[in-house]
Formats: sequence, structure tokens, C-alpha cells
Amino acid sequence: MRSVLLILVLACTAFAVKAQTRASLNQPFEECHMKGSITVYDYNEKKWITNDIRDSQYPTLPASTFKIVNTLIVLETGVVADEHEIVPWPGSTDTVKYGFRPDIYHDMDMAEAFKRSAGWVYRELARKVGRERYRDYLTRLHYGNVDLSIADPDFWNYGPFAVSPANQLEVLVGIYEERYPFFSKKAYATLKQLMIAEQQEGYTIRAKTGWTMEGGKDTGWWVGYVETKDNVYFFATRIIKDRTTVNRDFNKCRMIITKKVLRQLGILPAA
Repeated sequence: MRSVLLILVLACTAFAVKAQTRASLNQPFEECHMKGSITVYDYNEKKWITNDIRDSQYPTLPASTFKIVNTLIVLETGVVADEHEIVPWPGSTDTVKYGFRPDIYHDMDMAEAFKRSAGWVYRELARKVGRERYRDYLTRLHYGNVDLSIADPDFWNYGPFAVSPANQLEVLVGIYEERYPFFSKKAYATLKQLMIAEQQEGYTIRAKTGWTMEGGKDTGWWVGYVETKDNVYFFATRIIKDRTTVNRDFNKCRMIITKKVLRQLGILPAA
């Protein structure tokens, strides 16, 4: 654990030295009445950009953005043969923790679960992967603090496990490059297909949302990358608010803020 923490500290220090902070990127957050950060990595230029360098390095629960890494782990451990293997509905779920979503309460494969963010599917799969295999993979990936001490299988939504936006992107760049030899070409290809969130002429967005309500706070994420004709831009947007504060646009603001910033930076075309 100490070695993992040391690596994370060194990585944060290197990020802080390299990152450009642009206060102008705060405007989309203000328009959404939200606090948080966006971290962008320009792949060709090897350049980091953020609106808040401290927040970019502050670790929190990754929520469903962990499905990016988790999908690779589930496939590589053979818990499912492929993304189309059916996972049986267990019959019930904790609606206090996860809300009431009857549209996802049925047998489902991982492909549908990823697209619809059906957390119960990944919780069932996590039980089969087991905590020790997760620790091994996350340590080798240098992803988060690897504190999986909570008994609940859903350690990415509840408990002390945490990862920063900058760390999310460092690992995501490695996934994009298929740098990690312990994941197969097939697993990488499957994940990249599942991550497609939007395809337009001139660009493709591959990403995953996340939202957890742990610790009296709403923590929302959108993590992914934009592929253009001549470059790739990685992004991690995270917004946080007290659960007592009402903002009916919280869900939408993750994407709204991200796209406004990406347009501001000239990565996406004007709306």
C-alpha cells in the first residue's frame, strides 16, 4: 500500500508541474451552478489543461466510471466469456442506495449493463472476480489508492476507495495505447466498442458517466476521450455538491460542462 501511495504522490507532483491552469474554463461550471473540475490531456502535444489543479489531483470514489477498468478486469479474469454472456437478475437490489429503476431489473449482458449503467450487473460480476484479483490489477495499473477494505462488493460507489481525475486519465491513456500487457487485444477492442457514447462526422466520443451519493454528497463524473481526424483528447469532468443542495440539472451538467469546455478549447465544433 505504501508503494502505491508513493507512486500516486509522485504522479500528482509530475502532473502539477506539467498542467496548465485556465480560469476561463470555470465559466461552464458557473453556468451550471456547480463546483468541480475538468482535466484535459492533448495526446499529440502531451499537454495537460485544467480549470483547477488541486481538484484535478483530489481523489474521490470513481462511481460508474470504474466500469472502464472493471470491464477489462472482468473480461480478462474470464468471469464472463464475452460482453454478450447473460448475467441472471438476482431478484432484488437496494433501492435506497441505487434508486428505483425497474427498467433494468432483468437478465442482462455486460454490453447492455455498460450502456445503461446497470450497477447490479457489475456488482454480481465483482463478487466472482474477488477482492484479491482486483487489488492485483489495480496495483499494476496504478489506479487509485487500492483501498478495498469495505466489505460491500460495490467498492467503487461506497467506501474509502478513491481516484483523482488526473489519475483516471493517466490510466485511460494507457488503455487507449493498449500499454498494459496483462489485458488482451480482444478485451481492449471490446471495451473501446462499449465506450462509444457519440459518433459524428469528424469525431467520436468514447466515455463513461458516474454518479455516487456517498458521504452526504453527490459526486458526478464523465470520463473518456474524443478521437478526431488527427488527434485524441482525453477528459475527466467531476462535479460535487451537497445532497441537501437541489440542482435538477446535476445529471445533465456532467456532459454540458464537458462539451462546453471542449468547444472552448476547439476540440469539438461550435454548437
